[in-house]
Amino acid sequence: MTRLILLNGPPGIGKSTLADRFASDHPLTLVLDIDSIRTSMGAWETHEESKLLARLVAIEMARAHLRSGHDVVVPQLLGRLEFIETLEALAAETGASFREILLLASNADAFARLQARRAELDRLDIPHPVRTVTLDAGLFDATVRALHSIASARPATNIIQTKTGDIDGAYRALSEALAEPGGC
Repeated sequence: MTRLILLNGPPGIGKSTLADRFASDHPLTLVLDIDSIRTSMGAWETHEESKLLARLVAIEMARAHLRSGHDVVVPQLLGRLEFIETLEALAAETGASFREILLLASNADAFARLQARRAELDRLDIPHPVRTVTLDAGLFDATVRALHSIASARPATNIIQTKTGDIDGAYRALSEALAEPGGC
């Protein structure tokens, strides 16, 4: 059975790193980075609708890939239910299993990772939505609270606590979560 896996969590927590590692272990898995789709659009920074357009393009890409019999991993901060529910409906439509994984760390650790990620993107001059967000601990804490609220409303969500620099441990936890009954 094909799988649609959502890796949710705050910016810089390791979603993309784990998605890439999963894809390297599962050939032809599509890592569907919605931020990359968005930043490939001209003038995305000044057009708010680029967020919605990127998600629409991502859904069509995921649909085609799932129908071809291959897995899709979406590493994306999703702080509201609507797009999560859209992904879940897409999995049902295509006969794929759907799994939500929420990656977390202590707020202090996660905020430090966000700052490091932002500094790296700035240093390399890589266009990314996280570069346009004001780094504010209060806003970050509100984002994490929203993620916890979503996980509470969706009891099938697996929560994985991550530690800085422990990619192997996070990947092991991800693999175990996906191997659990009802997993992918």
